[in-house]
Amino acid sequence: MNKIFTVLLILLSTHLFPQRNQNSISGGLVTGTVFDFESKHTIEYANIVLLSPMDSSLINGTITDANGIFSLSGIQPGKFIVEVRFIGYKYESFDIEVTADKKNIDLGEIFIKPNALELKDVVVQGERSPISYQIDKKVIDVDKIQTVMSGNAADVLQNVPSVTVDIEGNVSLRGSVNFTVLIDGRPSIMSSQDALQQIPASSIQNIEIITNPSAKYDPEGTAGIINIILKKNESLGLSGVINANVGLHEKYGGDFLFQYRTSSLIYMLGMDYNKRIFPGNSISEDAYISQNSTSYLNSNGESEWGRIGFGIRGGIEFNFTEKDFINLAVRYGTREGNQNSILNYDNWSSNSIDTLSYMNMTNRMRDGEYAGSNLTYIHKFGGSNHEIKGEFNYRYNDGDESTLTESIDNGFILDGKKTTEFGPSNELEAKIDYTLPFSDVRKFEAGYEAEFENSDENNALYLYDSLTTNYQQQYEFSNSVNYINNYQGFYSTYTDQFGDFGLQGGLRAEYTYRIINLINESDEFVIDRWDYFPTIHTSYKFTEGSQMMASYTRRIQRPHGWELEPFLTWVDANNVRIGNPELLPELIDSYEAGIQTFIGSVNLSVELYHRITNNKIERIRSVYEEDENVSLNTVANIGKDFATGSELMILFDPLEFWNANYMANLYNYRIEGTLYDEPFERQSFNWSTRLNNMFKITSNTQLQINFNYNSPGVSSQGTWEGFFTADVSVKQDLFERLLSLTLQVRDLFGTAKHEFSSSGPDFYSYNYFERESPMVILNARINLNNFKPKRENGEMENPNNGGEEF
Repeated sequence: MNKIFTVLLILLSTHLFPQRNQNSISGGLVTGTVFDFESKHTIEYANIVLLSPMDSSLINGTITDANGIFSLSGIQPGKFIVEVRFIGYKYESFDIEVTADKKNIDLGEIFIKPNALELKDVVVQGERSPISYQIDKKVIDVDKIQTVMSGNAADVLQNVPSVTVDIEGNVSLRGSVNFTVLIDGRPSIMSSQDALQQIPASSIQNIEIITNPSAKYDPEGTAGIINIILKKNESLGLSGVINANVGLHEKYGGDFLFQYRTSSLIYMLGMDYNKRIFPGNSISEDAYISQNSTSYLNSNGESEWGRIGFGIRGGIEFNFTEKDFINLAVRYGTREGNQNSILNYDNWSSNSIDTLSYMNMTNRMRDGEYAGSNLTYIHKFGGSNHEIKGEFNYRYNDGDESTLTESIDNGFILDGKKTTEFGPSNELEAKIDYTLPFSDVRKFEAGYEAEFENSDENNALYLYDSLTTNYQQQYEFSNSVNYINNYQGFYSTYTDQFGDFGLQGGLRAEYTYRIINLINESDEFVIDRWDYFPTIHTSYKFTEGSQMMASYTRRIQRPHGWELEPFLTWVDANNVRIGNPELLPELIDSYEAGIQTFIGSVNLSVELYHRITNNKIERIRSVYEEDENVSLNTVANIGKDFATGSELMILFDPLEFWNANYMANLYNYRIEGTLYDEPFERQSFNWSTRLNNMFKITSNTQLQINFNYNSPGVSSQGTWEGFFTADVSVKQDLFERLLSLTLQVRDLFGTAKHEFSSSGPDFYSYNYFERESPMVILNARINLNNFKPKRENGEMENPNNGGEEF
């Protein structure tokens, strides 16, 4: 990794540092504002370059701010060319002359048009990138990713740097599955993975990836925050959008969003339903090693997993004065997940030549309902951005899980196990945030957050009785537990700027009080502690067009659910688990440095990061003493892990009708500590790369082709193999874009797979799973009354977008 960092720093320094002295030269000033010609919205991050008319060499440069405004300073007297550049748009150029009498030049409003290449009767236009970089986050414009329009939020994230998604839809952010999901800046009702699987891509406006949040944010989550911004519309009157999709093998669904807006009032109603079934094949090989023999258990067969989701949301926003805003939003939904398999097993021992062959039928169900409400009030004081904001959130989540496994031979049930788990949770959250600006670049923020959670969990085991042909409850493996959590957080941040150097410092203090009550045993486990989370963010402008950022944050990942349960629970016929109520939370130190610049018309972004996780929590597997063919799973604080890497993103237009995004994430992962009472250390070099291509065939026809590769990697006990995927989609707009049809083909070559192996002193395990490929889905979208999703830099501000300025 040191070699990679050295090369990247050399490349960046050769581009940036020779231009550094230009800023220090006093002289003329060129200003202006850049707009999109079609939408009339201002354009943020457009490149403004000052060129020599003699040889077109670069003299100076800058980018537009959130309002599309730019300012080029320090220009010596002479003649120059000013070019306005933005990916997917035609360049606009201006000849200017700076003299002693005319130092300040205002170019006024500049409207730039999308690229258009006329080929006889065909008009070909460029397309902007779906991913943009801001100082503290990456922002994904979901409508720009055609290959996922019938999918969910997890499908969208397959096209994003920092994120990897496995074949089963499980999301990792920079190699970690521990992150926080926000919806419109508020915590999700569901778990992070459930939320990403549940929310349809067609209902999402933007997704924000925030890997190093400031002290203003909840510090929960090892890798950071994924903030999902749902669609709204900026048009007055009644408007809406309707989506419907259908695919092979029981894949269908749809959603709608209707909105009525006046100058001071907004009503909104949305609904979604989606069903996805994924057939596939699986292979497993397990060896359980004891003192006298080794037992082998191999299986292969067909599997099918799927999910069904339904949701409805509504809201009202009201500006009852120029300084007072109130928002009320509610959401309700149901979810259902299932996994069915018919597997053929062979079981034998090293001490015997006999093999027991049988068939296992497994049905795993996971369903429930959720609901939530939010009330937000904002009061703006006299000064610009001087405001106080209060929020109240309620969240309810109820889930039932069951797994039935039956071993069958010649039509007779040899053995059967049924496990159940159910329990509701209720959460209340109250927040208050205060912002006091001292100037345009200096401000103070402070806030308080309180969260109260009460949840129950009930587990039971049932065994098949061949005499009665019924399932009998095993009370020694049936348990009930109650969780009470109380979190109190206080934060403050201060932001300032000194010339080209920007600084933000923050501190968050959190109090945790948690009680775990074992109802059957009358035992109680209590955690009572304070934690502190400092953050610092800096930025520095090397030139007007190039800026470097660096940051440090401390975060926390608390153990949840069964990880804290001190009793044995059967998961299915081949797995049992036991938690550890004495687990310590993971404490994470996260360092980042990045640069955003341009080389000609190519946008370049490079980020370096280093993350240290203390009190690393790992799931540990061993052989269950009561049955050598059963695995025992538990959790422990085993030591530390380290992730050191770099992210690269290049945005460029190979041709006027072809927009390309290249993304790569390379990192070294190392984990060390104590496992099975022995010290250990493992490491791997992991990488993923993506190439997304958008072709504008005509003004109404687009073709998108995406390629993705994820490398092999390691955990404390195992390794996983890499895989490659390719996705293709074609989008056709009809009737002046009232109707849009998108045909998607995902995993075109059938190369997606899940392949994992693990081992310990007394076991070895290998698992392989592949699902149906390719996956073909047709999506239809209807826009009613010119539905246009609100742009973050548009005219209308969303006071609840959960964004962060620095």
